[in-house]
Amino acid sequence: MLLRRRRVRIETDRMTLRPPQHSDFRAWSALRQSSAEFLVPWEPTWSSDHLTRKAFTNRVYWAQRSISGGTAMPLFLIRRADETLLGAITLDNIRRGPSQAGTLGYWIGAAYARQGLMREAIEALVHHAFTELDLSRIEAACLPENAASRGVLEKSGFKYEGVAQSYLQINGRWRNHVLYANLRLDRRGKTEVG
Repeated sequence: MLLRRRRVRIETDRMTLRPPQHSDFRAWSALRQSSAEFLVPWEPTWSSDHLTRKAFTNRVYWAQRSISGGTAMPLFLIRRADETLLGAITLDNIRRGPSQAGTLGYWIGAAYARQGLMREAIEALVHHAFTELDLSRIEAACLPENAASRGVLEKSGFKYEGVAQSYLQINGRWRNHVLYANLRLDRRGKTEVG
């Protein structure tokens, strides 16, 4: 199923998940800047132009192309009560054919962490991926010591699958990641993480 010319909008109890728009630049750059200390340990190194309008414009165009092409679904988390940008979630690397899978990534502003917002967003996007996009498997990875990220994945129905060596460059270093997956037709039952 392609997403061509389709407006993507997912509603949760407290948020609207929608693609980034050019008008989001100031809110996005302010949130990223104010949350830098909170985010940098868990993310790839920010480029020198990371917070510029030009880089954000490129991000918006990439989001539009990705959604149109069905390769990714980058969405901002907007609090419905006051239209505040809270963070972002992306279903990326969408693969069709025998795989029917995608990879989940996300971040939230420091002021909005630990309020159940990311769990709400993850569960809504996974449901959308399974029911509207007909995906079968959603994968996610995080640093082993990122207890908050591991916790939100596990509470959202993801199960631990193992460790990927030197999986991503995070904060300038190649780092191992723990791998999780959520399956549409999951028959694995509960798993214990060691």
